[in-house]
Amino acid sequence: MAQSQLEKLRIRLGIKTIDQDDLLELLLEEAKDFLLTETNRTTLPVSLESTQRQLAIISYNMQGIEGQTSHSEGGISRSFEDLSPSIQKTIVQHRLLKAARYAT
Repeated sequence: MAQSQLEKLRIRLGIKTIDQDDLLELLLEEAKDFLLTETNRTTLPVSLESTQRQLAIISYNMQGIEGQTSHSEGGISRSFEDLSPSIQKTIVQHRLLKAARYAT
């Protein structure tokens, strides 16, 4: 039996219960909306499902610290960038061109 995006996301995050499913589904939906906008698509290709999960994981891990660029406490340092180059490359590879008509 094929696992759903939600089940795969739970596994990647190490979440064994369903008590956070509403949040996880929202994060997956937001990641999907972002990918569709960035690629000019109306449906998400199967090849972008892992990227959708990666974006949802980033959002999950950034809860409460959104936009943080640097933090150091007790010898532990954190900083965040927008998106990793590998995720950016994957998105660009799936981008559809927009056709435009210019009046002459």
